[in-house]
Amino acid sequence: MTVADITTRVDIVRAQIAEAARRAGRDPADVVLVAATKTVETARVAELLGAGVRDVGENRAQELLAKAPVLVREPVAPRWHFVGRLQRNKVAGLAPWVSLWQSVDREPLGAAIARRVPGAAVLVEVNLGDESQKGGCAPAHVPALVDALRGHGLEVQGLMTVHPQAGDARRWFASLQTLGARLGLRELSMGMSDDYELAVEQGATLVRVGRALFGEREGAARP
Repeated sequence: MTVADITTRVDIVRAQIAEAARRAGRDPADVVLVAATKTVETARVAELLGAGVRDVGENRAQELLAKAPVLVREPVAPRWHFVGRLQRNKVAGLAPWVSLWQSVDREPLGAAIARRVPGAAVLVEVNLGDESQKGGCAPAHVPALVDALRGHGLEVQGLMTVHPQAGDARRWFASLQTLGARLGLRELSMGMSDDYELAVEQGATLVRVGRALFGEREGAARP
Protein backbone atom coordinates (compact mmCIF):
# COMPACT_ATOMS: atom_id res chain seq x y z
CA MET A 1 0.00 0.00 0.00
CA THR A 2 1.39 3.41 -0.98
CA VAL A 3 1.37 6.61 1.04
CA ALA A 4 -1.35 7.89 -1.29
CA ASP A 5 -3.45 4.79 -0.53
CA ILE A 6 -3.18 5.34 3.22
CA THR A 7 -4.02 9.02 2.85
CA THR A 8 -7.10 8.12 0.80
CA ARG A 9 -8.22 5.57 3.39
CA VAL A 10 -7.73 8.06 6.21
CA ASP A 11 -9.79 10.63 4.31
CA ILE A 12 -12.61 8.11 3.74
CA VAL A 13 -12.72 7.02 7.38
CA ARG A 14 -12.64 10.61 8.64
CA ALA A 15 -15.44 11.57 6.25
CA GLN A 16 -17.57 8.65 7.43
CA ILE A 17 -16.95 9.55 11.07
CA ALA A 18 -17.94 13.16 10.36
CA GLU A 19 -21.12 12.14 8.58
CA ALA A 20 -22.10 9.76 11.39
CA ALA A 21 -21.50 12.50 13.93
CA ARG A 22 -23.67 14.92 11.98
CA ARG A 23 -26.48 12.37 11.76
CA ALA A 24 -26.41 12.19 15.54
CA GLY A 25 -26.29 15.97 15.95
CA ARG A 26 -22.72 15.85 17.21
CA ASP A 27 -19.58 17.82 16.41
CA PRO A 28 -17.23 15.59 14.35
CA ALA A 29 -14.31 17.19 16.18
CA ASP A 30 -15.45 15.38 19.33
CA VAL A 31 -14.50 11.98 17.85
CA VAL A 32 -10.86 10.82 17.85
CA LEU A 33 -9.68 8.29 15.26
CA VAL A 34 -7.31 5.81 16.89
CA ALA A 35 -5.41 3.69 14.38
CA ALA A 36 -5.22 0.05 15.52
CA THR A 37 -1.75 -1.06 14.41
CA LYS A 38 -1.54 -4.67 15.58
CA THR A 39 0.89 -6.48 13.20
CA VAL A 40 1.33 -3.32 11.09
CA GLU A 41 4.95 -2.61 10.15
CA THR A 42 6.61 0.45 11.66
CA ALA A 43 7.15 2.03 8.23
CA ARG A 44 3.43 1.90 7.49
CA VAL A 45 2.62 3.44 10.85
CA ALA A 46 5.01 6.24 9.93
CA GLU A 47 3.07 6.75 6.70
CA LEU A 48 -0.12 6.95 8.73
CA LEU A 49 1.41 9.67 10.92
CA GLY A 50 2.32 11.53 7.74
CA ALA A 51 -1.33 11.30 6.69
CA GLY A 52 -2.34 13.17 9.83
CA VAL A 53 -3.37 10.40 12.24
CA ARG A 54 -1.51 10.85 15.49
CA ASP A 55 -3.41 8.56 17.88
CA VAL A 56 -2.15 4.98 17.61
CA GLY A 57 -3.41 1.94 19.53
CA GLU A 58 -1.51 -1.27 20.22
CA ASN A 59 -2.77 -4.57 21.65
CA ARG A 60 0.59 -6.09 22.44
CA ALA A 61 3.26 -4.67 24.69
CA GLN A 62 6.11 -6.12 22.67
CA GLU A 63 4.88 -4.50 19.46
CA LEU A 64 4.49 -1.08 21.05
CA LEU A 65 7.93 -1.32 22.63
CA ALA A 66 9.47 -2.20 19.26
CA LYS A 67 7.75 0.59 17.34
CA ALA A 68 7.76 3.48 19.81
CA PRO A 69 11.53 4.19 19.92
CA VAL A 70 11.60 4.34 16.10
CA LEU A 71 8.47 6.42 15.60
CA VAL A 72 9.40 8.98 18.27
CA ARG A 73 11.87 10.31 15.67
CA GLU A 74 9.07 11.15 13.23
CA PRO A 75 8.23 14.88 12.70
CA VAL A 76 5.01 14.25 14.64
CA ALA A 77 5.40 11.43 17.13
CA PRO A 78 2.43 9.16 17.85
CA ARG A 79 0.24 9.44 20.91
CA TRP A 80 0.14 5.83 22.10
CA HIS A 81 -2.98 4.13 23.42
CA PHE A 82 -2.71 0.68 24.95
CA VAL A 83 -5.88 -1.20 23.99
CA GLY A 84 -5.18 -4.88 24.70
CA ARG A 85 -5.23 -7.15 27.72
CA LEU A 86 -2.38 -6.13 29.95
CA GLN A 87 -0.31 -7.91 32.57
CA ARG A 88 1.04 -5.90 35.47
CA ASN A 89 4.63 -6.93 34.71
CA LYS A 90 4.42 -5.11 31.36
CA VAL A 91 3.48 -1.75 32.87
CA ALA A 92 7.02 -0.60 33.68
CA GLY A 93 8.22 -0.95 30.11
CA LEU A 94 5.16 0.73 28.63
CA ALA A 95 5.02 3.58 31.14
CA PRO A 96 7.31 6.01 29.27
CA TRP A 97 5.24 5.70 26.09
CA VAL A 98 1.54 5.26 26.80
CA SER A 99 -0.67 8.36 26.89
CA LEU A 100 -3.99 6.58 27.48
CA TRP A 101 -4.38 3.16 29.08
CA GLN A 102 -7.65 2.00 27.54
CA SER A 103 -7.95 -1.52 28.94
CA VAL A 104 -7.84 -1.20 32.72
CA ASP A 105 -10.21 -3.85 34.06
CA ARG A 106 -9.06 -4.53 37.62
CA GLU A 107 -7.72 -2.61 40.60
CA PRO A 108 -4.28 -4.31 40.85
CA LEU A 109 -3.52 -3.30 37.26
CA GLY A 110 -4.57 0.26 38.01
CA ALA A 111 -2.38 0.28 41.11
CA ALA A 112 0.60 -0.87 39.04
CA ILE A 113 0.01 1.93 36.52
CA ALA A 114 -0.38 4.50 39.31
CA ARG A 115 2.97 3.49 40.82
CA ARG A 116 4.76 4.01 37.51
CA VAL A 117 2.74 6.92 36.11
CA PRO A 118 1.06 8.90 38.90
CA GLY A 119 -2.12 10.57 37.64
CA ALA A 120 -2.16 8.55 34.41
CA ALA A 121 -5.19 8.83 32.13
CA VAL A 122 -7.12 5.56 31.95
CA LEU A 123 -10.31 4.04 30.62
CA VAL A 124 -12.14 1.19 32.33
CA GLU A 125 -12.66 -1.72 29.95
CA VAL A 126 -16.19 -3.10 30.25
CA ASN A 127 -17.11 -6.67 29.33
CA LEU A 128 -20.70 -5.96 28.33
CA GLY A 129 -21.61 -9.55 27.49
CA ASP A 130 -19.79 -11.27 30.37
CA GLU A 131 -17.70 -13.21 27.83
CA SER A 132 -15.10 -15.38 29.54
CA GLN A 133 -12.63 -15.17 26.64
CA LYS A 134 -12.46 -11.37 26.85
CA GLY A 135 -10.97 -8.98 29.33
CA GLY A 136 -13.04 -6.30 30.94
CA CYS A 137 -14.92 -5.53 34.10
CA ALA A 138 -18.53 -6.63 34.48
CA PRO A 139 -20.89 -3.64 34.13
CA ALA A 140 -22.19 -4.03 37.69
CA HIS A 141 -18.64 -3.71 39.06
CA VAL A 142 -17.63 -0.64 37.04
CA PRO A 143 -18.67 2.04 39.59
CA ALA A 144 -16.58 0.41 42.32
CA LEU A 145 -13.59 0.03 40.00
CA VAL A 146 -13.82 3.67 38.93
CA ASP A 147 -13.78 4.72 42.59
CA ALA A 148 -10.84 2.42 43.35
CA LEU A 149 -8.79 3.73 40.43
CA ARG A 150 -9.47 7.31 41.45
CA GLY A 151 -8.37 6.32 44.94
CA HIS A 152 -5.00 5.44 43.41
CA GLY A 153 -4.83 8.94 41.91
CA LEU A 154 -5.57 7.90 38.33
CA GLU A 155 -7.55 10.11 35.97
CA VAL A 156 -10.48 7.92 34.91
CA GLN A 157 -11.59 9.57 31.68
CA GLY A 158 -14.18 7.07 30.50
CA LEU A 159 -15.05 3.56 29.38
CA MET A 160 -13.91 1.19 26.65
CA THR A 161 -15.45 -1.96 25.22
CA VAL A 162 -15.09 -4.63 22.56
CA HIS A 163 -18.74 -5.40 22.11
CA PRO A 164 -20.11 -8.96 21.81
CA GLN A 165 -20.67 -10.20 18.28
CA ALA A 166 -24.11 -11.50 19.15
CA GLY A 167 -26.97 -9.05 19.00
CA ASP A 168 -27.34 -5.55 17.63
CA ALA A 169 -24.16 -3.47 17.99
CA ARG A 170 -26.30 -0.38 18.56
CA ARG A 171 -27.71 -1.93 21.73
CA TRP A 172 -24.26 -2.64 23.12
CA PHE A 173 -23.01 0.83 22.26
CA ALA A 174 -26.09 2.44 23.80
CA SER A 175 -25.53 0.37 26.95
CA LEU A 176 -21.98 1.69 27.32
CA GLN A 177 -23.15 5.23 26.65
CA THR A 178 -25.80 4.93 29.37
CA LEU A 179 -23.27 3.57 31.87
CA GLY A 180 -20.77 6.31 31.07
CA ALA A 181 -23.41 9.02 31.43
CA ARG A 182 -24.54 7.61 34.76
CA LEU A 183 -20.97 7.83 36.06
CA GLY A 184 -20.33 11.27 34.56
CA LEU A 185 -17.53 9.99 32.30
CA ARG A 186 -16.91 11.87 29.07
CA GLU A 187 -14.89 9.38 26.98
CA LEU A 188 -16.33 6.29 25.26
CA SER A 189 -13.95 4.11 23.27
CA MET A 190 -16.09 1.80 21.15
CA GLY A 191 -16.47 0.81 17.53
CA MET A 192 -14.02 -0.76 15.10
CA SER A 193 -13.74 -1.14 11.34
CA ASP A 194 -17.08 -2.89 10.86
CA ASP A 195 -19.17 -0.60 13.02
CA TYR A 196 -17.43 2.66 13.92
CA GLU A 197 -20.16 4.73 12.25
CA LEU A 198 -22.81 3.08 14.46
CA ALA A 199 -20.60 3.70 17.48
CA VAL A 200 -20.27 7.39 16.66
CA GLU A 201 -24.05 7.65 16.32
CA GLN A 202 -24.32 6.17 19.84
CA GLY A 203 -21.82 8.55 21.41
CA ALA A 204 -18.31 7.16 20.81
CA THR A 205 -15.56 9.70 21.40
CA LEU A 206 -12.78 7.33 20.32
CA VAL A 207 -13.01 4.70 17.58
CA ARG A 208 -10.31 2.06 17.10
CA VAL A 209 -9.90 1.39 13.39
CA GLY A 210 -7.39 -0.95 11.80
CA ARG A 211 -8.56 -2.90 8.76
CA ALA A 212 -10.35 0.08 7.18
CA LEU A 213 -7.01 1.91 7.22
CA PHE A 214 -4.52 -0.87 6.48
CA GLY A 215 -6.50 -3.66 4.82
CA GLU A 216 -6.43 -7.27 5.96
CA ARG A 217 -3.42 -8.20 8.08
CA GLU A 218 -2.12 -11.70 8.70
CA GLY A 219 -2.59 -12.77 12.31
CA ALA A 220 -4.58 -9.71 13.27
CA ALA A 221 -7.99 -9.53 14.81
CA ARG A 222 -10.61 -7.49 12.98
CA PRO A 223 -10.46 -3.99 14.50
